[in-house]
Amino acid sequence: MGFEAILVFLIAGVILVVGANALSGLISHKSDNPAKREPYECGIETKGPTWVQFKVGYYLFAILFLIFDVEVAFLVPWAVVFKDMSTVALIEILVFLFILGLGLLYAWKKRALRWE
Repeated sequence: MGFEAILVFLIAGVILVVGANALSGLISHKSDNPAKREPYECGIETKGPTWVQFKVGYYLFAILFLIFDVEVAFLVPWAVVFKDMSTVALIEILVFLFILGLGLLYAWKKRALRWE
């Protein structure tokens, strides 16, 4: 029963996603207004080039922030129920923190945390 149920859920999920996208394409309002293709800047005409490249450091910093933000999202509920858990949960969270620490060390060595 296990594999069949997974297959049914997978097929149902694919059908729902494809069906929702197809239905929205059929019933949505279509407009070819050229203003929709322009970059948006508070309704004011842009000054200078609008398609500028940003340093990759901004993206790396944002990704690192997200990684450690998600870490907090995992740690807070774990800390709330810490007294009710066994030693195995403590070991698992220590492994989790160790892996995140390795990621932080890697980012530090690659100088991704420097704001230049």
